[in-house]
Amino acid sequence: MLHYASIMLLAGIGIPLLAALNAALGVRIGSPAGAAAILFTVAFIAAGLVALLTGPQAILRAADAPRHLFLAGLLVAFYVLSITYVAPHFGIGNAVFFVLLGQLISAAIIDQFGLFGARPSPLTMTRATGIAVMALGVWITQKA
Repeated sequence: MLHYASIMLLAGIGIPLLAALNAALGVRIGSPAGAAAILFTVAFIAAGLVALLTGPQAILRAADAPRHLFLAGLLVAFYVLSITYVAPHFGIGNAVFFVLLGQLISAAIIDQFGLFGARPSPLTMTRATGIAVMALGVWITQKA
């Protein structure tokens, strides 16, 4: 479990870095969409190399996957486009705080109902309180 937590901690550290770097690129080139396209090109190459090294046959099995699972690609595109556009105007911290709040709400719903094959985990009063505390924290940061 610590291994998984460490990986996700690093991924979490990377989200604000991604936002700051891509927002700066978008400002530099004058196009958030252009910056997102560059990001996805680099990501595509990186993911393609990892897929080739770890078992390219998995890509072939994607043809048999339910089509709704490909919605994830649109969601990541929306995230990257929106953070690249919003962050220079709203601030990296503000943008990421709202992303985090949305992630907590969405994750709680997915876990509550075991959506998309997730292991069900009921929304207890403790978890709901944690989400409310996070929402309060976001609100406080906006008042500062």
